[in-house]
Amino acid sequence: MQTKTKLNIFDFTMIVVSLVIGMGIFRTPANVAAAVPTPFAFFVVWLAGGLVALCGALTYAEIGSRFPVTGAYYKIFSYCYHPSIAFAINCIILVSNAASLAGVALIGAEYITKVIAPNATDAQFIQIGIAIFSIAVFYGVNLLGLKMSAKAQNVLTIIKISMILLLMAPLFFVTPSVSLIPETLQHVSPAFTEYIKAFGIGLVAVSFTYGGYQQTINFGADVENPRRNIPRGIFIGIFVIITLYLAINYAYIRVIGFDNLKGAKNIAAIMASHVFGDAAGRILSVLLFLSVLAYVNVLLMSNPRVMYAMSEDNVLPKIFGVKNERTNVLTTSLSVFAAICILIVFWAKEFDEILSFTIFLDCIGMATSAATIFILRKRTAHLDETKIYTVGLYPLLPLIFIAAYIFVAISIFIDRPATALTALAVLAGFTILYFITKGTQNQPKQV
Repeated sequence: MQTKTKLNIFDFTMIVVSLVIGMGIFRTPANVAAAVPTPFAFFVVWLAGGLVALCGALTYAEIGSRFPVTGAYYKIFSYCYHPSIAFAINCIILVSNAASLAGVALIGAEYITKVIAPNATDAQFIQIGIAIFSIAVFYGVNLLGLKMSAKAQNVLTIIKISMILLLMAPLFFVTPSVSLIPETLQHVSPAFTEYIKAFGIGLVAVSFTYGGYQQTINFGADVENPRRNIPRGIFIGIFVIITLYLAINYAYIRVIGFDNLKGAKNIAAIMASHVFGDAAGRILSVLLFLSVLAYVNVLLMSNPRVMYAMSEDNVLPKIFGVKNERTNVLTTSLSVFAAICILIVFWAKEFDEILSFTIFLDCIGMATSAATIFILRKRTAHLDETKIYTVGLYPLLPLIFIAAYIFVAISIFIDRPATALTALAVLAGFTILYFITKGTQNQPKQV
């Protein structure tokens, strides 16, 4: 790929931020508040999620630096595990990412529907239409090429960060709804086991909101000087994200109040109306809808690269590796992924139906992909002399990250066993499909 079409450090950092900050931060705090008993526990869950994300980001920074190729999230499985595992897990991750994109698009649609059709009798139908339209628009943007997608991404990400900073403004204009955090320790605490269960359920929503940075390694071959810029971009991006998340959640609790937050859906509009009135809340809802498009765009940029890598290894048909000669766009993979996203919008219809299914699938992918660092270190030991980035406190940080996602998966299995079993069935189905496909390919042709 020509240098002029590659991503610089700013482009890549914006992709990191956009892969993580979807619209979850404007919706999932209500889920977390509903799951935990006190504001103190609320912040503990968000802080724990941030520390887990940091451990994961550092781990993936080393993985991406050691293995800088297009579609690396597939390639590391193929390189370190059996091809059937690479195929099955990446298929479920593609489904999970499509579900995540659909969920975020539906959150954005919730906000904009309140503005364009506040009294609609069938708001859900309108929200589905808006979500599908958003996917279609940025499918078109991605067809124009990587640099066009990256430019759109930079603008939309700056809008998104600006929105988060704007939502902190009520802290300076209203009387706080709750006391300082340490005072929440005076509340009567439930049993320790109930805290652990609540912590696990809350961490499901937090994991959804912090997830996404692992997909940055899909852009390995598209980044200028990847062994240097991939770790730097991930470092900068993840610190920006943790800072913004803790700050905005502090604003939510101080302004809206912990009890009111539990049942809130349009959190951002509520925050704006505290200072600027209902009219400003509607304007902010429009801007938030624009910011959600950054997440839609970046997933449409990232996931077709996984399909491309799978086609290179002949586990997907060669047609998934077809590129437009003029724009270098993976047209077939992009089209198929966009179609999957639209189908999931029709299937799920509401964000809460998507959350647990998506995170359980992600837990499988995150734990197994992060574990590849132990194999990569041995097989690429010759790179250690090139001053390649290596994660500190090895192997502690990767192990913390893996353990955290196993804990989240167990929490989902306990809370929603049917959802977890469905996800496991999907994984088993893709594994069987791999062997059926390979068996068919290996059969001798009849003359």
